[in-house]
Amino acid sequence: MSGIDVGEELGARAAQARALALLRIRSRALAVVITPAAVAVVLFAAGAQGHLGGPVWDGVRWAVLGVAVVVLLVAAAVAVAIARARPAVSPTVPVAEEGAPDLYRLVRDLADRLGVPAPSAIALTPDCDSWLEDRTHRSGKSRTTAEAKNAAPVLVIGSPFLWWMRVAELRAVLAPVVAGTDSSAHPDIAAARRFVRGLDAAVADGAAPGRGALRAVPAAFTGWVARLLLRACREHAAEMERCVAATASMRAQGVDYALRIAAQEQVGLAYAGWDRLLTRVALPAWRMGRWPSRLDAGVVSALTELSRRDRLADGFTSRLGERPACDLLEEPGIADEATSLLAARLFHGGPAESGPGWAPVDWQQYPDEVVDRKWRTEAARLHRVLDAMGVPPASVADPAVPTLARVMEHLAGPGGPGEELAAGIGAAVARDDAQAPAPGPAQQTASAAGADPLDLWGPDPLPLFPLQPPRTGTELLADHVAAMVCCAAVDTAGAAPGLDWLDGPALLVDGERRADLAVPVLSLVEDGDPDPLRSWLAEVGVRSDKPVRLV
Repeated sequence: MSGIDVGEELGARAAQARALALLRIRSRALAVVITPAAVAVVLFAAGAQGHLGGPVWDGVRWAVLGVAVVVLLVAAAVAVAIARARPAVSPTVPVAEEGAPDLYRLVRDLADRLGVPAPSAIALTPDCDSWLEDRTHRSGKSRTTAEAKNAAPVLVIGSPFLWWMRVAELRAVLAPVVAGTDSSAHPDIAAARRFVRGLDAAVADGAAPGRGALRAVPAAFTGWVARLLLRACREHAAEMERCVAATASMRAQGVDYALRIAAQEQVGLAYAGWDRLLTRVALPAWRMGRWPSRLDAGVVSALTELSRRDRLADGFTSRLGERPACDLLEEPGIADEATSLLAARLFHGGPAESGPGWAPVDWQQYPDEVVDRKWRTEAARLHRVLDAMGVPPASVADPAVPTLARVMEHLAGPGGPGEELAAGIGAAVARDDAQAPAPGPAQQTASAAGADPLDLWGPDPLPLFPLQPPRTGTELLADHVAAMVCCAAVDTAGAAPGLDWLDGPALLVDGERRADLAVPVLSLVEDGDPDPLRSWLAEVGVRSDKPVRLV
């Protein structure tokens, strides 16, 4: 037996030992519940045989019986609540087998090579990660209990992997993930996981708001009991999952191990490109009521640009001539659009359906639909705040004309006017955000109609994972002043809005990106020094006294 086989066997035994420890905690909790009933049975049996007689012992017997009945009723109610609790499930986009037969074939072939059960289904997530997820608790209505317990978990694949990785790289990365289905099929590990997931769901249900007093008190008590059991299970559950992961990794070493080392580099690169694409490119569009419908295709462009700029990534684009993993999908464009919308809902809280204020945008339309509109919206907000503060116009002859000179003269004035303007900008942004339509009703409508691919999530709103912390007033003011400068450059110097795959909205002058605007703008906003910005404007040929078109 090789060292890998020995390590795999030891890891499997360690995981099973931790699973048995979790099940023993469940057994101890059951023993505590039935202890009063057992004592009552002993007392009544002793009385029937002529022992422990007299009125005192009769009173003790009935008192213990009453306590036992109450404890059993409460325990039964808690057990039912835990059994009915809905464990959390990751929001994903399901991939039907008829929509990706090659992908299902690749995963099944990989499972056969590893000697493990194949996953029951495949789903996509807008994240750079892959994992197995047990969803048998969601399928109880359509399967018997035995079938649900024996069902294999769902394989969740990060959608950026499909577009950036090649087929062989994806197979190598998925090998240790698919190998985990062997542990999921083990009865002790599966039972331990169901026990822990049920407790976790009960804790979440106990903390959920919006219940009346009659429902809130029992739910809170159930959550308290589940929290106590989870505290006892924490160490064993964590160690069990570590042993399961180690066992799966050892089992997968016999499949494309050398390629997996190189593929892990692509995982880190994909994560970096995906993060930049979301925070720098997608987030400005989401704030403008537009959601890029080809985020996964965009990550390829972002990573190609990264490899061009960064010598550490040099050579990675040479792989692009090989077959991409997205070719395993029959309709990659539809899958990209679905995961792009899900990313907008998870990271920004956007609605579930397109509408007048929430529309998809293609990358070719991004400069005009997002960048130019963003600049002019922020410039208009900046001048509204200046009007509210009573700042006089730069041009006495035509006071209604918005100009960049007005902004520069105010910020360069005495008394530190930037702080007051920054506060006004922050308040205006907060008001505009508060007036934006809430995503909740659209999500509920789509789920009720059954057209939402996330019906598996249920009626609860999706969790929100903000990509950036709230911006300060100074940061918002700098963005608005930069937007005003860009509008003036477009209107007076022939510049154009553009898209940089790593930095988002970009100003193009003579077809080249100008990335040196941030420093002179910060000098004006933070120090009240307009000279660096005036030099920049003169170099580009921007007229600050000319009117600017606003939204």
